[in-house]
Amino acid sequence: MGVPSDDTVLIHKGKKPGEPHVITVNCLDKHGLGCDICRIILEFGLYITKGDVSTDGIWCFIVFWVVPHPSSPSIRWPSLKNRLQSLCPSCSVTLFLNDQPSNSAASPVYLLKFFCLDRKGLLHDVTKVLTELEFAIQKVKVTTTPDGRVLDLFFIIDNMELLHTKERQNDLYKQFDTVLGESCISCELKLAGPEYECHHAISSLSPAIAEELFRFELSDKETRLQALSSDMTQLKKANVTVDNSLSPAHTLLQIHCVDHKGLFYDILRTLKDCNIKQKDGRKFVDPEKQNGLCSCLKVEMLHPLRVVIANRGPDTELLVANPVELSGKGRPRVFYDVTLALKALGIFIFSAEIGRYSSSDHEWEVYKFLLDENCGFQLSSTSAKNQIVDRVRRMLMGW
Repeated sequence: MGVPSDDTVLIHKGKKPGEPHVITVNCLDKHGLGCDICRIILEFGLYITKGDVSTDGIWCFIVFWVVPHPSSPSIRWPSLKNRLQSLCPSCSVTLFLNDQPSNSAASPVYLLKFFCLDRKGLLHDVTKVLTELEFAIQKVKVTTTPDGRVLDLFFIIDNMELLHTKERQNDLYKQFDTVLGESCISCELKLAGPEYECHHAISSLSPAIAEELFRFELSDKETRLQALSSDMTQLKKANVTVDNSLSPAHTLLQIHCVDHKGLFYDILRTLKDCNIKQKDGRKFVDPEKQNGLCSCLKVEMLHPLRVVIANRGPDTELLVANPVELSGKGRPRVFYDVTLALKALGIFIFSAEIGRYSSSDHEWEVYKFLLDENCGFQLSSTSAKNQIVDRVRRMLMGW
């Protein structure tokens, strides 16, 4: 099987500061390709400011204008190009295979375990190193001991698929040594074993919290529980319309909503998972399917991420949830953004956990953070909790 040519993906950098960079993809089409491209663009910390996508069902031409987010690490453009090229079907692939699911082997999961002295912002600093080196964090288990030490378990996948090499491992250890320094007591990297499955599911959620996080739509009561500030409450609107009158061959889907980080990804993820592709190539005309799609899109435009803060006995726990793609992939950069927001607020994280939770109609990725009371916030107060949720949500949404 051949590989995509070097001009399949082109990246033209902006000539002036603040000028958008232009990413062009020109290749065979396949189901969900646009979603996969937007996911990688989001993973690299880029905003899509404008897009142009066209396809005849066999070949596609995609152009995205992108800008880096201020909180993003430096963009590794050659690596971005390689990652995007890896998504593109080869020209040598027989066309009927274009719609078939990929049978490529899953990337191996590694366990990165380290034990070190705790400090404010440590979890984000470690996450930043992994993000910059293009490791995907699958699961996390963080525990703080009473004597001020922390044991971190990171289950990671190497997006560059080079972690089996000594050079890549040494690069990782070197970057960790820069961040942890003499505070690091031990650091170990190995292929994940049965312990990965043990940490796959999220620990128990109370029925009240589960209902609040995973409802299809948020009621007025839940809006208050999720601490939407007044300006966000006013922005809580989305309009989705389907029009079959403007084109003899295509259905127009028009979405009007507030912009947020990963908006293109959320739209194309929803379209991919709803599988609206018509096998006969005709327009999308079934009223029931139209209504179902519009409802799903509205929810994803309004609440692509759920953020809740709650009491767990005497402690305070922050929970963040996002839908998992049918392919099994979670949303990029959530852990990065949440730990960055908490670091900016000066809040210590006593323990953290990432896991999956299955509700009646979705699989969710859930992030749990047990917050340390020894910070500048009176965590028992409603105003402090609302401030934390507001800051975390704004970081996640790019507002």
